Amino acid sequence: MVCYGLHPALTAHSCLSAGRKARFSLCKLRPALRADSGRSWTTKVACCAADESGSGTSNKFFLTTPLYYVNAAPHMGSAYTTIAADALTRYHRLRQKRVTFVTGTDEHGEKIAESARAKGMEPQQHCNGIVKSFKNLWEQLDIRYDAFIRTTEDKHQAVVNDILQRVDAQGDIYRANYEGWYCVGCEQYKDDGEMEGDHVCPLHKKPCVQRKEDNFFFRLSRYQKQIEELLENNPSFVQPASRRNEVLGWVRDGLRDFSISRAAVSWGFPMPQDSAQTVYVWFDALLGYASAILPPGVDASVQNLQQRGWPANVHLVGKDILRFHAVYWPGMLMSAGLPLPETIFAHGFLTKDGMKMGKSLGNILEPEPLVAAYGHDAVRFFFLKEVIFGQDGDFQEERFRNIVNAYLANTLGNLVNRCLGLLKKNCNSTFPADAASLDAEHPLRIATAAEVDKVAAAYEACALHEAAEGAMNVAVRANKFVDDRAPWTSFKKGSEEEKAEAGLVLLAALEAARIASVMLSPITPATSGRIAAQLGFSDDDPACSTWAGTAWGGLQKGQQVPTPKPVFARIECDFVTAPADKKAAKQAPVAA
Repeated sequence: MVCYGLHPALTAHSCLSAGRKARFSLCKLRPALRADSGRSWTTKVACCAADESGSGTSNKFFLTTPLYYVNAAPHMGSAYTTIAADALTRYHRLRQKRVTFVTGTDEHGEKIAESARAKGMEPQQHCNGIVKSFKNLWEQLDIRYDAFIRTTEDKHQAVVNDILQRVDAQGDIYRANYEGWYCVGCEQYKDDGEMEGDHVCPLHKKPCVQRKEDNFFFRLSRYQKQIEELLENNPSFVQPASRRNEVLGWVRDGLRDFSISRAAVSWGFPMPQDSAQTVYVWFDALLGYASAILPPGVDASVQNLQQRGWPANVHLVGKDILRFHAVYWPGMLMSAGLPLPETIFAHGFLTKDGMKMGKSLGNILEPEPLVAAYGHDAVRFFFLKEVIFGQDGDFQEERFRNIVNAYLANTLGNLVNRCLGLLKKNCNSTFPADAASLDAEHPLRIATAAEVDKVAAAYEACALHEAAEGAMNVAVRANKFVDDRAPWTSFKKGSEEEKAEAGLVLLAALEAARIASVMLSPITPATSGRIAAQLGFSDDDPACSTWAGTAWGGLQKGQQVPTPKPVFARIECDFVTAPADKKAAKQAPVAA
C-alpha cells in the first residue's frame, strides 16, 4: 500500500495572492517483508501540505480529535484538544482546502457501563446524555466539525466487523488465555513497569485488578519491523520530537500482541468470531476515524475511504493515549491494508494554578462556566497562545484575564478602534487610498509580510502558540507605528500635506490590523469577524475569509466603514473557582 506525500515549501509573501507553491517529495520507507506471510508492505508518510493547487491529495486536509470517552461530561482537557483542532481546520479552510474535521465519542467499555450503573441508567441512556453535553460545549466554543461519530452507531459496527474480518483473513487474530493486572479506568492490562507500588495505575491512582480471561489477540508483534522503520524514517509521523522518541523506545523494547476482546464486558459490539465476547474498546474506537467519513452501507475499502479524504493528515491526541495511536493503530491499518495517517500529534496535560487537577482537590476547571464568564474567543485565545502546543500548560485566572486584556482588548482591539475613530473624525470614515499603493518598502508592510510567512509556517507545524504570537506581533508593530507618527497631531495642527500623510498612517495601520485579524481568525473567529465588519467587509469577502487576504492591499480607496464599535471588551469580572488543597495535589492531571 503506497501513500504519496506532499512537503510544503513556503514562498515569499509576494507570492501569497497567487497561491503558495509546493514541492513534492516522497518520504522513503524500505519495503518490509512479513516473514510469516510473505506479504510486502510499503508506506510513504508526509507532513501537512501547504499547496493550493486544487489537484490530487494536496488540496485536502483531514484532521481528527480523539473520540472522547463518555464516562463523564467533557472537561477542559477535551475542550483544549477540540479548540486546537478547530483552529487548525479553520486555517486550512482559509487555504481553500477540502477539509474534513472529525470528532465524536467513544461509548463502549466497562468504565461506561459502571458509570451508567452508578446513575441507575442503561448504558445507552447514559451515553446519550453525555453526548448532548459534548455537542452543547462544542457549540459554545464555536467548534465547526464536519462529522461527529458515535461508536454506538450501526454504521460504525459494520466498519468494525469489516476490519476484524479483514485482519482475521491475514492471520492476525488468534485466541488465547491471558492473565494480568487490569486498569478499568484505562481499559488496559498493565505491565509491572507501568504500575506504581501495590499495582496502582499511575494515571488513575487506583489499584489494578488481576484478571484471567480467554480472549482474542491481535498479532502486533508481526509488525515490529515495519512500525520501527516507519518511526525511524519518518520524523513527522509522531510529533513533537520528544513524543516520537518515547514511542520509538516502546517499540524498540519489543511489541507484544494485545487482546482485542473482553469476556467480562457486555457493553460493546460482539466479536464476529464469538458473540460471547465483545470487541476491545480501543480496537473499536480507533476505527471510528474511518466510519465517521463513510455513509451507512459503504464498506471501508481503500477506494471508498480515499474518495472521502483518507488518510488523516493529523490525529490530535493527548499524550496519555499516544501508545494506542502511534503503535496499535499503525499495526491495525497495516494488517487491514489501509493507508496510514501522516502525523500523530500528542499534546500535554493542563494544570490549574501550578497543580494537577483532581475532583478531590476541588480544583477542576470546568469549561462551560469559563466560556459563560469570558466568551469563547477569550478561552480559545488564552489556551492556544499561552500553552506551547505539545507541552503541558497551566491555567491561572489572573494571568488569563491579563493575557486576554493585553492582547485582544488593549493591543488588537484598541488598534482598530482608535484608528477607525480618527478615520471617522478626519476622513469621513473613508480610506484615502488603496493600501496596495503604499510604498513596497513601507516598514509596516515589510514587517507584516515577514510575520505572515512565519504564521503560515507555524500553522502548518501545529505550532498554534507561535501563530497567535505572530499575528499579535503585527498588531503591536502597527500600534507603535501609529504612536510614533501621532496622526492626531497632524490632523489637528498640520498642513494639508501632513493631514494627507496622517490619513495614510491610518490606512497602513488598519491594513496591518486587517491582516492580523485574518491570521488570527482560526483562533478567534468571532473577534476577527467583528474586525472585518468594522473595516467594511462582508463575511465572505476574500480579503478576510481566505489566506490570500493576508497579502497586502485589501483596503480600497473610497471604501466606507461603519460607525466604530469596540471589537473586544476588556474583562473586568472574576470567575470564582473553588480553592484547592496544595498538599493533596498528587491527583492525575486532566488530559489536555
